[in-house]
Order: sequence, then C-alpha cells, then structure tokens
Amino acid sequence: MSEAIASEIWGELKRFVNTVDRAEAAETVVQILMDNDSDVDDIRTAFKGDIDIKRALTAYLDNDKDYAEEEDEDESEEEEDQDWEN
Repeated sequence: MSEAIASEIWGELKRFVNTVDRAEAAETVVQILMDNDSDVDDIRTAFKGDIDIKRALTAYLDNDKDYAEEEDEDESEEEEDQDWEN
C-alpha cells in the first residue's frame, strides 16, 4: 500500500475514531506502514500536517532506536566476554 493511499484512508477514517483513541490508532497505522517497508521520509511527506501520525512516527522511531541500542550493547558485552575467555 502506498503512503499516499494510507494517508487518504487515515484522513477519511480518523474522524470516526474517538479523540482519546486516535494516538493508538495512529500508532497502528505507522506500525503497518513500517512493517510493509515504507520509508520514514515517505511517511512524513504523505502525512505532513497530521499531528497524530507525526507523534506516532516519532514514538516508533524512538522505540526502534532504543531496541537497536540494546542489541548493540548486548553484542558488545558478548565480545568482551569472549575477549576475557581468550
């Protein structure tokens, strides 16, 4: 699905989502787009001006960054353990 079509669908449907639930709905849209290999810049372009998607994308990227940093730390610790064993 292209980001432009997703943006159009989101624009039409979000008015039917309760205001308190929009953040979670936007997170779901971002997750689906990212799971389908959408580019972050393409998402930003397609959804520019939509604060709910912007926040959801920022949260997604922050969580992804934290996950990547944890993986890097785990790999570093494993390498250090191996160095001590040799």
